[in-house]
Amino acid sequence: MTYLINGQSFTSEPRPGQCLRTFLRELGWHGVKKGCDAGDCGACTVLIDGEPVHSCLIPAHRADRHEITTIEGLAGDENAHAMQRAFLDAQAFQCGFCTPGMILTCASLNQAQRADLTNALKGNLCRCTGYRAIEDALLNRKEVETDGAGDAFGRSLAAPAATKVVRGQAPYTFDTAIDGLCHIKLLRSPHAHARIRAIDKSEALAVPGVLDVLTWEDAPERRFTTGTHEFTRDDALDTRVLDTVVRFIGQRVAAVIAETEAAAEQGCRKLRVDYEVLPAVIDPRQAVLPGAPTVHDATTPGILNAAHNILAEVRYHLGDVDAGFAASDVVYENTFTTQRVQHAHLETHGGLAWIDDAGRVNVRSSTQTPFLTRKLLCQIFDLPDDKMRVVCARLGGGFGGKQEMLVEDILTLAVLRTDRPVKLEFTREEQFIGATTRHPMRVRVKAGARRDGTLTALQLDVLSNTGAYGNHGPEVLYHACGESIAVYNCLNKKVDGIAVYTHTVPSGAFRGFGLPQTTFAVEAVIDELARGIGMTPMEFRRRNIVRPGDPMTSPGSEHSDVIYGSYGLDQCLDLIETAMSDSRNESYTLAPDWLTGEGVALTMIDTVPPFGHFADVRISLRADGYFDLVVGTVEFGNGTSTVHRQIAASALMVPVDTIRLLQSDTDHGGHDTGAYGSAGTFVAGRATQLAAEALRDDILRFAAGLTKMSVEACRLDAGHVVCGSRRLTLKDIATAAHAQGKVFSGHGHATGSPRSISFNVQGFRVAVHPGTGQVRILKSVQAADAGRIANPMQCRGQIEGGVAQGIGAALYEEVIIDDQGRVVNPKFRDYHVPSFADLPRTEVLFAQTSDSVGPLGAKSMSESPYNPVAAALGNAIADATGIRFCDLPFKPDRLHPALAEKFGQASLER
Repeated sequence: MTYLINGQSFTSEPRPGQCLRTFLRELGWHGVKKGCDAGDCGACTVLIDGEPVHSCLIPAHRADRHEITTIEGLAGDENAHAMQRAFLDAQAFQCGFCTPGMILTCASLNQAQRADLTNALKGNLCRCTGYRAIEDALLNRKEVETDGAGDAFGRSLAAPAATKVVRGQAPYTFDTAIDGLCHIKLLRSPHAHARIRAIDKSEALAVPGVLDVLTWEDAPERRFTTGTHEFTRDDALDTRVLDTVVRFIGQRVAAVIAETEAAAEQGCRKLRVDYEVLPAVIDPRQAVLPGAPTVHDATTPGILNAAHNILAEVRYHLGDVDAGFAASDVVYENTFTTQRVQHAHLETHGGLAWIDDAGRVNVRSSTQTPFLTRKLLCQIFDLPDDKMRVVCARLGGGFGGKQEMLVEDILTLAVLRTDRPVKLEFTREEQFIGATTRHPMRVRVKAGARRDGTLTALQLDVLSNTGAYGNHGPEVLYHACGESIAVYNCLNKKVDGIAVYTHTVPSGAFRGFGLPQTTFAVEAVIDELARGIGMTPMEFRRRNIVRPGDPMTSPGSEHSDVIYGSYGLDQCLDLIETAMSDSRNESYTLAPDWLTGEGVALTMIDTVPPFGHFADVRISLRADGYFDLVVGTVEFGNGTSTVHRQIAASALMVPVDTIRLLQSDTDHGGHDTGAYGSAGTFVAGRATQLAAEALRDDILRFAAGLTKMSVEACRLDAGHVVCGSRRLTLKDIATAAHAQGKVFSGHGHATGSPRSISFNVQGFRVAVHPGTGQVRILKSVQAADAGRIANPMQCRGQIEGGVAQGIGAALYEEVIIDDQGRVVNPKFRDYHVPSFADLPRTEVLFAQTSDSVGPLGAKSMSESPYNPVAAALGNAIADATGIRFCDLPFKPDRLHPALAEKFGQASLER
C-alpha cells in the first residue's frame, strides 16, 4: 500500500486490524498521540485529505493513497503554520499532550465553524487549560511578552518547550524508538477479593512471541506503598509488586512479556488462575462494622486497626464544642458526600525500561517523582542508587495521579528477568480500573454562630474511602481536616476523621489533596449559618476568617511551621464582591422559568506538604556565555520550567533565552522530592533563586579580581559584568576563568520550611431549570493570592484550568462503582470530561501581595484554584433554588427529585 504522509510517499503494509494511529507512530510520527483508543479525546487527530479525523478509529488500510497530514507536516516547510503561531502567541496549552490534535482540528476550521466552536471542538478534549487560551488562539489574541535582561520575572513569557509542543516535537514518555523493544500486558483480577491458589502459565508460554510470565512467585516479597513521599512515616506498607491476594477488581495478577502487544494480550488470555473467592466489602460505612470482611491483615505495617479496616484517623479538640453550640443562636448540621473522580490526564500511566552498557537499569516513565521513584525501586529490588536511573520526558498531565508508582516496579522486574528493553502502557480502561481516583468522602459538619456573626463552634466528622490500598490515604485525610477549618477563627473546634479500606479501586493523590471534599461541606455550612442569622455570606466570612497574627488552628497546627508569608484573603473577597456586582459584558438570555442565584466559597492552602519537601538546583556558566540550569522538577503543564528560567534570568540579569534547562533526570545529580504538593515554584523555585544568586556572587568575585576592583564596584548588566568603567561579556569572563582552570557553578538547596499560605475565592452566578435540573453557569470569577506573580499569563492559565476541572467534578464527573466493586464507566464517553461547550470563560483576578518566604515573593498556585469550585457552585445552586444539595456531582437527575417536590409538576410542563 502507498501512503502520502506529510508530503512524502511511503510503501508499507499495515498489520491486520492495525489502526492508523499506531501505524503512523511506528513510522516515527510521534505527534500523533494516544489518549483513549475510542475516538473520544481527539489526541490522535490527523488530517486526511484536509479533514480532521481521529486516527485511532481509522483502519490503516483505509488511508491507502489518501493524503495524510500530522502535526509535524502541517506547515509543510521550516516556518510554522499560522495556527501553530497562534497557539504560540496565546500559549494555548499547558501539558501540551492534546495540542497536536487540537491544532490540526483548529487549522481545518472554516469561518462558519469558527463561529460555532461548541460544535467545532467537541471532538477534542483538553484537561489542562479550560479552553479559554485555545479560543484566544482562534481569535488571534497575543498573550506572550518578551523580556529584557533581568526583568523576566513578572512577565508573561512563553514556555521553553513551546515551539516543540506546537510542532509535535516535544518528546513525551513513549515518543522514542528503542530497538528490540518487548511489550508487557497485565492480567487483572475479575474479583474484588480473592486468594490466588495457583497460576498455570503453560498455555501462555506456548503463545508465539511470549517470552516470560511474571507472577507473585517471581516478584520480591518486600512490601511498600505506591504513593511516593519524601518520608513514609504515615504510610501503610500494604502493597507487593505481585501479590497472592487480590483486593479489588482490576488489580494486577500477572504480567506477560512478549515480542508484540498482540502476543502479550493473547498470553494474558491463556493464563489459567485458580482463585479462592473471598468475601468483600464495598461500602466504607459497612467496612468499619464488627464482622466486616477485612482488606488487610494485622501484620501489615502502618495500618491503625486492620480488624476494622481503619487505615488512619484524626482526632482533634480545641476548646469545648458543646459549650460553643450551647452559646450559639443558630446551629446548622448536615452530611455531605463527594464522589470518586478520575484524573483523566490524556497521557496514561506507562514507561520504558532497559539495561545500559554499564549494567544500570534505566526507567523512562510518566512520573511526577523521578527521584522518589528511584529510591523506592532500589529498596524493592535491593539495588544501589548507582545501578538505577529514572528519567522523565515531558508528561501529558498529572494532577497528582502520577505521584504514584504503578508501572515502574513491573518494568524493573521485567527488564531484570529478560535483559531486554520493555514497555508497559496503560489503556484508558486500565487507567480507570487499575490506577487511582480522588478519595470519595462523607463529611458531617455541625457549626454554630451568634447573631453578631461570631462563629462559636465548628465540628467535622470525616469518613474517607481509601479503597483497597493506603497510597496517600493518611496524608489526604490529614490535609482534608486542616486548612478547611484553619481558615476560620473559632474558639471551639472538633475533628474526628478516619480513612477506611474497602475492596474497591484505590484512591490516591488528586489535585487539592482532600481539601475540595471537606471545603464543599464547610463552605456550605458557612453559607447556611449566615442566612440563619440574617447576614450575607460574604460579610459572615469577613468576620470569621483568619488574619495575620491569628493562630491557624486545625489538626497538626500545634507544631506547624506554617506562617503568614503574605496575606491577601481580604483582597480576594473584595475582588470577588466587586466582580460579581458588575454585570457589564454579560450576555445571556433565559426563559422566565429559570431560577438564578449566586454563590461564593473560599479556601486556604499550605504551599508545601509538612515534614519537608527538598530540592537541589545547580546552575553553571558555559564557555559561550550561556547557562545550564539543572533542576529535578518535572514539567507536566504546571509551568515550573518557565518560572525556574525566569527566576534564574532575573537573578543573573540576563535574557531568559540564555538559560538552558536540564530537568527530571536522576542522572543530573542532586535531589528533588517531586512536582506535587504545590512545591514546584515555592521550593524548587527557591532553590533556583539560591543557586543563581550563588553563581552571580561567584562571577562578581572573579570579575573583581580580574579587574582589580572591589566586589561592590561590580555588577551584572544585560549579559555583561560591569566593574567600574570596564564592561566584560559573560563569555569573556568564562574564557578568562577557563584559562585559570576555574568553572563557575552555583548550588541551591531548599527545604520547603517555613511554609506559607495561599488563598483562593471563587464566585459563580448560575441558572437552574426546576423542570429538568439542568445547571447553567452564567458567570465565573476567581480571585487568587499567589504572592508576586511570576508569569501572569501562565498563572491565569493554571487558575482557569483548575476551575474547569473543578466544574467537571462538581457537575458531571463520577467514577461509578457497582455493588460488586466494579468500575462500570471506564471510558471517556461514559465519564464526562468537560469539553469546550461545557465551560464558561472564568475571569481571573489577583491580590497584590509579595511573600516573605517564596522565591522573589511568589507562592503556589497550581492545585489550589480547584479547591473552592464545587463549594461555590453548591452555594450558588442553593441560592437559586432554596434547596441545599449535599451530594456531588450536581447531575440533573440528582437535582430533579427535590426540585420537582418543591416546585411541583407544573415546572416539568413549562
